Amino acid sequence: MLDKAFSGFSVDDVDAARRFYGDVLGLPVRGDDMLWIDVPGTTGVLAYPKGDAHEPASFTILNFPVPDVPAAVAALRERGVAFERYAGTPVETDEDFVFRGGGPLIAWFTDPAGNVLSVIEDDGA
Repeated sequence: MLDKAFSGFSVDDVDAARRFYGDVLGLPVRGDDMLWIDVPGTTGVLAYPKGDAHEPASFTILNFPVPDVPAAVAALRERGVAFERYAGTPVETDEDFVFRGGGPLIAWFTDPAGNVLSVIEDDGA
């Protein structure tokens, strides 16, 4: 009965989300009024419009496992992605925007709607 599922989140501008996820991050995207993001290894993720009622998620909505977090940060910064610097917090990031305080290496960034995403060290699982 419940043999598959997908995740979704709101954005304030579907066209800006389409450009970011498709052009900047290089993910396959489809749809007009709502945006399907074809994230490899998933059934897809839905970004739906909420306009002025949108509030960015206060948590990480998508984590992208990568083999080398600092290299992924550098490559995405070259594509115009701005990473978050969490100074003076329990998840303080270094000058390369990477959290190295325990657990897998991770770096956070936001989409145009302010939703938090990350690149996180792939543990090979």
